[in-house]
Amino acid sequence: MHIHILGICGTFMGGIAAIAKEAGHRVTGCDANVYPPMSTQLQALGIELIEGFSPQQLDLKPDLWVIGNVVSRGNPLMEAILDARQTYVSGPQWLAEHVLHGRWVLAVAGTHGKTTTSSLLTWILEHAGLQPGFLIGGVPSNFATSARLGGSDFFVIEADEYDTAFFDKRSKFVHYRPMTAVLNNLEFDHADIFRDLEAIETQFHHLVRTVPGKGRLIVNGQIGADGQGAGAALARVLARGCWSECEAFGTATGWHEGELNEAAEHSRFRVAFGTQDFGLCQLALAGEHNRLNAIAAIAAARHVGVTPQVAIEALASFGGVKRRLESRGSVAGVEVIDDFAHHPTAIETTIAGLRSRLQASGQAHRILAVLEPRSNTMKLGAMKAQLPASLALADRVFGFGAALGWDLAQALAPMGEKAQAHQDLPTLVQAIVREARPGDRVLVMSNGGFGGIHQKLLDALAARQG
Repeated sequence: MHIHILGICGTFMGGIAAIAKEAGHRVTGCDANVYPPMSTQLQALGIELIEGFSPQQLDLKPDLWVIGNVVSRGNPLMEAILDARQTYVSGPQWLAEHVLHGRWVLAVAGTHGKTTTSSLLTWILEHAGLQPGFLIGGVPSNFATSARLGGSDFFVIEADEYDTAFFDKRSKFVHYRPMTAVLNNLEFDHADIFRDLEAIETQFHHLVRTVPGKGRLIVNGQIGADGQGAGAALARVLARGCWSECEAFGTATGWHEGELNEAAEHSRFRVAFGTQDFGLCQLALAGEHNRLNAIAAIAAARHVGVTPQVAIEALASFGGVKRRLESRGSVAGVEVIDDFAHHPTAIETTIAGLRSRLQASGQAHRILAVLEPRSNTMKLGAMKAQLPASLALADRVFGFGAALGWDLAQALAPMGEKAQAHQDLPTLVQAIVREARPGDRVLVMSNGGFGGIHQKLLDALAARQG
């Protein structure tokens, strides 16, 4: 079968392309914006990419058009497909019908941590010899790709709550029918499609409704005395009805971390379920949020028969995920680090994780945070008031606000001279380079390519050194 994918360079649709290619289909695709790592991955797989959405692509005459949710009415190719009454499906529907049907699906949902937790879980199953298939919204360092068909019944998928397609406004994850579901956390996001948190909670309950009675939910149970916390919204979701086994993590009675030793290169912490201790886990990832991600992955893996001891052994060799505190290089003692963080909570936990790791090194390092608020939610300004608090642990803050409909400099004004905003990328790069000194960590946070700023910074630092 020849399938042509619209919006192929998104992390999800790129994963669909990789799996379809592995399954023996002829795969082509198109997109408007192409940047690594997905474009590099697709080219390495021998998948033909077409720039743009020209109606002339109808001449390819594929057997099926697979439509990504980046495509909307008015897209010239989509309009041509509709006018020609061609057969089309969404990416999640294609995946459900051609790959997931009849398999043991392990789905990882949540506002934050989906990519990392999915990667951790996949590596645990791989280490245990289960040869899982997977589709992850990033590229785990332990694998050469973000997706594969796999050699067993097990399939790990990053379960996104964003809508499926312009013709299917349900969240993607309702298509997946998991046997094991991790609910990592839940707070307001995607202001472009959800009116409020309750609307997202409804979608999460739709996911809960699809888990069989013999299935299992692994749920963040962190709720503070004030009724808030990462698990507060999830508790409301489950209060609407739960028909499956349920295990909590992040609580003393459920899965939790014990004694912690944070070092410069890794964390060591004990893994426990209630009063039962399973041993000491070593993890290269920084921050409490990543330790919770690891614990959730251990809990989910146990549902398919992987013992916590084997899971702990696997995590010692987990290499991380591209664009999650990924070092892009160092010049004259200044290290440039890339991260996908774009929601205020993710920004805060990312900086906190890096800060704890730097403190453990015993050396004085400054964090220069560089932020491009480019998600749809950020562009709407729905969370601009939360930015100063989320960036508080950084020593200096540099914002890039060229594509926003609101004043980033004004939003960062409560931070005083600690923060500055720029509308021009070369000016931003020069401002950062002027400030940077040996020992600094330049933490670049964006959910896009950010104009190749990482290499621009490294080149400018090298030029400064002479």
